[in-house]
Amino acid sequence: MALTSATVSDGEIVARLQAGDEAAFAALVRQYQPSLLRLARQMVASSAVAEEVVQDTWLAVVRGVERFEGRSSLKTWLFRILANRARTSIGRELRSGPLPLDEVTERFDRSGAWVTPPVPWSDEAEDRIVAARLAAKVNEVLPTLPEAQRQVMVLRDVEGLSAADVATVLGLTDGNQRVLLHRARARIRQHLDAEMAGQS
Repeated sequence: MALTSATVSDGEIVARLQAGDEAAFAALVRQYQPSLLRLARQMVASSAVAEEVVQDTWLAVVRGVERFEGRSSLKTWLFRILANRARTSIGRELRSGPLPLDEVTERFDRSGAWVTPPVPWSDEAEDRIVAARLAAKVNEVLPTLPEAQRQVMVLRDVEGLSAADVATVLGLTDGNQRVLLHRARARIRQHLDAEMAGQS
């Protein structure tokens, strides 16, 4: 049984979970386990700790589903629980203070907007081989990004969460979330630009 938003609403899934439907819980785990593990690996030091954080998240879901009020999507709620468990496991809070504007890369103005909008990556990829090389380069560079940038980029660009949901999950202001995402994309872009220059 697939529990996608196209087939089953969050309300229906939650009602089934609250009724103790084990099949619904198993389907939810199958659907979100890879995404939760991917985010956990960006937030903690090792894969073993990431797996523990995800297990703790599922336990918290079982214990807390009765209190789910639907003020956010089910997906956002799951990611928020995971982020809280990850913070607890590493014994510290993520920084949520404002980021200094003088650190914003030269690709952005002081408001956080692009100075010169980038050309879409797909337009630069002449064929599938080049696109595959670019994807490999992104996967190579992603772990080198600062922790907060990496987490925001994974949630926005890999998991597809909205800016508001990412801010909720990570406990950031909208402005901080936006600047972190811009900085992460700019760093990735810089590496991709170098990769493309090397191919020409």
